[in-house]
Amino acid sequence: MPAMQRHRALIAVKVLHTVAWAFFAGCIVAIPWTSWRGEHATAAWLIAVVAVEVVVLLFNHQRCPLTAVAARYTADRQANFDIYLPLWLARRNQMVFGWLFVLGVLFAAVHWAITG
Repeated sequence: MPAMQRHRALIAVKVLHTVAWAFFAGCIVAIPWTSWRGEHATAAWLIAVVAVEVVVLLFNHQRCPLTAVAARYTADRQANFDIYLPLWLARRNQMVFGWLFVLGVLFAAVHWAITG
């Protein structure tokens, strides 16, 4: 594949990966917010959506499947070679959003138990 075509393919994968990341990050941030508003069913759906992504990551050795697709088009292997995130966040993405997810689920569970 010519270099320009690989470059365009990598950009497309990075854009798609960034959009998917933003979707899941938004779901994680919305979990405690929707719970706080008393929208427990919405919070439960958000938890389920993120849980599906967690299962996908677990079955893929803790990597997004799009990472393997991006790797076809570049030899770069920095933490953000496959996504438009700052390097510091790409390096810590799973830790940061993993904890936010766990804390959001705990908040939603406690808030649901208290407010029913």
